[in-house]
Amino acid sequence: MERKNAWESYSSAELKKVFAFAEEYRSFLSDCKTERECTAFFVEKAKAAGFLELGEVIAKNKKLKAGDKVYATNYGKAIACFVIGKEPMEKGINILGAHIDSPRMDIKQNPLYEDTQLALLDTHYYGGLKKYQWVTLPLALHGVIAKKDGKVVEVCIGEKDDDPVFGVTDLLIHLAEEQLKKTGNKVVEGEALDVLVGSQPLKIAANAKDKDQEKKEPVKENILKLLKKMYNIEEEDFLSAELEVVPAGKARDFGFDRSMIMGYGHDDRSCAYPSFAALLDAGTPKRTAACLLVDKEEIGSVGATGMHSRFFENAVAELMNAAGQYTSDISVRRAFEKSKALSSDVSAAFDPSYASVFEKKNCAYLGRGIVFNKFTGSRGKSGSNDANAEYVGEIRRILDKHKVFFQTAELGKVDQGGGGTIAYILGNYGMQVIDSGVAVLNMHAPWEIISKADLYEAYRCYLAFLEEA
Repeated sequence: MERKNAWESYSSAELKKVFAFAEEYRSFLSDCKTERECTAFFVEKAKAAGFLELGEVIAKNKKLKAGDKVYATNYGKAIACFVIGKEPMEKGINILGAHIDSPRMDIKQNPLYEDTQLALLDTHYYGGLKKYQWVTLPLALHGVIAKKDGKVVEVCIGEKDDDPVFGVTDLLIHLAEEQLKKTGNKVVEGEALDVLVGSQPLKIAANAKDKDQEKKEPVKENILKLLKKMYNIEEEDFLSAELEVVPAGKARDFGFDRSMIMGYGHDDRSCAYPSFAALLDAGTPKRTAACLLVDKEEIGSVGATGMHSRFFENAVAELMNAAGQYTSDISVRRAFEKSKALSSDVSAAFDPSYASVFEKKNCAYLGRGIVFNKFTGSRGKSGSNDANAEYVGEIRRILDKHKVFFQTAELGKVDQGGGGTIAYILGNYGMQVIDSGVAVLNMHAPWEIISKADLYEAYRCYLAFLEEA
């Protein structure tokens, strides 16, 4: 059952839509490289589209009705958006769930040090990544520094044309005989991913009264002096900072035909963006529609901003209460149990250079539309959500009705590896859920690749699901 390539079926008018949507997404991907930046972007777009903040709805005791639009944020790192449907929420909600965190390196809390007159920042990598891929690349710093007085300083260095960039050095080939004997996971070790940030010593004035005041770590002191001037921060402020090291530079069109996009963070922003766009275009649906974009998926969906938190559950309870539909906790439980969800997460695209790890009849291909993974997990489906056949049949009906290009896949050969998403967490509520998303080459690398056709078909799929499920 070979699926058709979407590119072969597009009319001239449809091609314009594909490329226009991709250009909007490419701009988003270039500007939003952290979960905070993504959340701020979606809040801005939601407000412009007439969404009300849930806390404001509660404070003003506003009564919600069909067609009303509401959003809630979770510590600035996750967001849930809703369009109230015509039916009571107790009959279920149609949910698009994706994550907006991506593999990266995080700056440690006591990071800045000097060694042989080089200043470096110590890091701890986040999520599953091949550490050797992160050396000798131009890197940028994104994040926030929270000071003791409550002020939060936003940091973004390395993205403007006249910004400096940073990087992790690597051993030159001439001296790498022993290094090259190591296995891939040992070629570059986690503690070696220190980011080089400076080399100029702080110069003490010639007329200084006490030459003993010369600093023992003059390069580090010069960096601290610059940070004080730029952001009015002290070294101790690193203790309450969240700084992420990400690839510097914009997402780019990829290929002679510009049919693909290379960028950082396709996993999972290539699903988050079309999910949100679909919600904006859904109108007033029959069932309440939700777009849930969460943090921490890459490290197990843990913590207050991950899918394991009660953020979404609490938001739905408040939403039902504001709509006059909350009678007791059981009404919320019923709403979740009767809900339907697409766990919008990326899948591995077939790569002919590494064909041995794929099973060609059951893998995803660039250009053949959105990918459905009935199950993920590893080996014997461990850690997986496994969608019911009846639900898969319903999804097929919806997509065929709307002529959406789609394909089905597994994440590599059995026993080859595997992966997970937030699907099983949604499934814990008893709702129907299946993984669906965009196929990605170079997944979890600093620069990933997707097809513009797959991105557009994901949007069309999500829109059809919100309207029809």
